[in-house]
Amino acid sequence: MAARTRRPSRRWARDSHCSKGLIAMNVQVLFHDSCFDGAASAAVFSRFYRERIRPDAAFRYLGLNHKPGAEGIDPAVFSGEENVIVDFRYSQDARLTWWFDHHASAFQQPGDEAHFRADTSGRKFHDAHRKSCTKYLADVARERFGWDASPLAELIHWAEIIDGAQFPSPQMAVALEEPALRIMTVLEANKDPSLIPEVIRRMQSESLADIATSPLIAAPLAPLLARHQSNIELVRARARYERGVVFFDLVDEGVDSLNKFIAYALYPDARYTLWVGKGASRAKVSIGSNPWKPELRRHDLSAIAGRYGGGGHPVVAAVSFKADQADKARAAYAEILAELSSDA
Repeated sequence: MAARTRRPSRRWARDSHCSKGLIAMNVQVLFHDSCFDGAASAAVFSRFYRERIRPDAAFRYLGLNHKPGAEGIDPAVFSGEENVIVDFRYSQDARLTWWFDHHASAFQQPGDEAHFRADTSGRKFHDAHRKSCTKYLADVARERFGWDASPLAELIHWAEIIDGAQFPSPQMAVALEEPALRIMTVLEANKDPSLIPEVIRRMQSESLADIATSPLIAAPLAPLLARHQSNIELVRARARYERGVVFFDLVDEGVDSLNKFIAYALYPDARYTLWVGKGASRAKVSIGSNPWKPELRRHDLSAIAGRYGGGGHPVVAAVSFKADQADKARAAYAEILAELSSDA
């Protein structure tokens, strides 16, 4: 699975500045795009780096996305004096200076894990048992570098809830009333390359409530909430529940992204949810296990997704295909459904 990237420009983010007349250190922060945990990780790293490593740092933010194929991360993205990846897979590129990830599928290319294990920089970290990259990064920054993460406690708390599916109920995850969940909704649907970098900058100093009510989030949120309600009804109409699995096909409806907790709100006793969809740029198979009934899970979902070039976590994973490969996506969906249903 390759990384889809937006090509960096030669201009750095507008928060570039110099300290005491020195030329600022240019730091390229690469993050898991369209993801609350990815954006929050980038924000936490930036504040940590500025406060503990280089106060004169000038940050530029670039999102990375997964797509089909076996090639690795585009080398062109490593354009900074420091290059950082947060909440995304590993790269052996010598220009990568910092790395934090918590995905079980972090090592995709041959030699990735061995390269990581041999690294002696003390600036690359991985723990597949952590619920969010944001809290993992904050913990490492505190334990290894003496950084105080308490000013970003709210952001870290919500990243852990969202990425670790630590909601008290599926209804809360679907209602989207909390500011963090409203920001999450906009980030996951975002197509504007300037929006998430601005959110990352604001996350470093503003409350989630202030960000959520700002025009940056409030303007795109309104139509997304209407679409969300439509998606709830679409899942209600299309989903079937058999042998512990909620499954549905939204390829013909042109949907490739929706709130992953809708199925559990409709079928609270489900063991797994599985669906296939298609958008303008990809076809996608999504696999999840019920976070409110973890004892029911019998499969490592990241391992299943990995067989098709996808990845994720043992509890939630996905596989992307090219937009014209809906047939392949549907074939994978059918095979995975048979596997998940086999021991119900």
